[in-house]
Amino acid sequence: MGRAVANILKGSAGNLIEWYDLYVYAAFSSYFASSFFNGKDPAQAQIDAYLTFALTFLMRPVGSWFFGRFADRRGRRAALTLSVSLMGLGSLLVAMLPTVAQIGVWATVLMYASRLLQGFSVGGEYGTSATYMSEAAVSGKRGFFSSFQYVTLVGGQVLALLTLVILQQTLGEQAIREWGWRIPFFIGAVASLLVLWLRRTMDETITAEQRAATHTADGPQPGTLKLLFTKHWKQFLVVVFFTMGGTCAFYLYTTYILSYMNNVSHIPKAQTSVINFWALLLFMLIQPLFGWLSDRVGRRTLLIVFGVLGTVFTWPIMSTLASVQDPVLAFLLMFAALLIVVNYTSVNAIMKAELFPSSIRALGVGLGYAVANSLFGGTTPLIGEWLSAQGHKEWLFTYVTITIALSLVVYIFFLPKDRPEDLD
Repeated sequence: MGRAVANILKGSAGNLIEWYDLYVYAAFSSYFASSFFNGKDPAQAQIDAYLTFALTFLMRPVGSWFFGRFADRRGRRAALTLSVSLMGLGSLLVAMLPTVAQIGVWATVLMYASRLLQGFSVGGEYGTSATYMSEAAVSGKRGFFSSFQYVTLVGGQVLALLTLVILQQTLGEQAIREWGWRIPFFIGAVASLLVLWLRRTMDETITAEQRAATHTADGPQPGTLKLLFTKHWKQFLVVVFFTMGGTCAFYLYTTYILSYMNNVSHIPKAQTSVINFWALLLFMLIQPLFGWLSDRVGRRTLLIVFGVLGTVFTWPIMSTLASVQDPVLAFLLMFAALLIVVNYTSVNAIMKAELFPSSIRALGVGLGYAVANSLFGGTTPLIGEWLSAQGHKEWLFTYVTITIALSLVVYIFFLPKDRPEDLD
């Protein structure tokens, strides 16, 4: 048990830093957007910043393919070590990046490059860490242990928001806008070095037989697209549509909602940062509770609960929040939404891992998730910002509701009712 806990912590630590870096960009984008994008139009600059955020998701399928193949053929530990190293490089690049005023359009180009590198590394981190944590977990408690992937994933956003709150309280708006936004990216670069050191001693879960199989010529080899799309294409499609509604809801309530409270609800930035911090902190802490629950009532049951409640309540929650300026009520609405989403986040990684054999697990989980995120999740803040600027903010609620309803169909009709007792 102790060794399993140690491996889970080492496997999830990089996940925390990867997602800290991702959400630092989203949380601080309103401060540096004008320095790298359209400086004459703050609204357009923010849309451009979210467009760059969405572009990182285009690299996720590439990263998932590369790291999934690498992890299934060469080992989970090696893939996880490489992914966090690239993330640290991307963070350091943003922290040191000159602005448009200093080097012109090259500042925008380099910002794009840093975010594409970050998307590539996160694409590898999600599928490989989900696979590793599922395989390293104790039998009968896989739901509980694998839920820590979203503890660290949401923990990355909590740390990003905590950094934002601290800098808002100590430096003030003007200093953050001028130079303070660089601090959190420096923190991410340094933290990646710490994770790199920790991952040196994590156990490998891929077998020597599977590594040896990569050198044989008979049949599709482990970790290849040929094996995925000839023998496991149905599971791949299930993962894509399984993820669609959950990822839209997740990015709606954890990423876009910060801008939504600022620009639609007109709650001051300092208050929205605090609201988001406490709501996400509680969201992070309840992940293991729902993971533990899934070991007893089943993953599919929790997913159906998410699908039903998400379909029914997305519109009422977001439309009510649009006219709310009281921070306590805004917090309660956000946390109510997250109580729905936790039924998805706490079990989605292990449910996907249980669909694939070990020879294709990292690639199948990672690529399916990345494709869904690229098409749906990562574009949610961009779509929301654009629709709000056009005066059609309620169209986003409809879009997210439809994606959740479609995923609900997958949960009911295409997921196995019985989970395996052990992963191979």
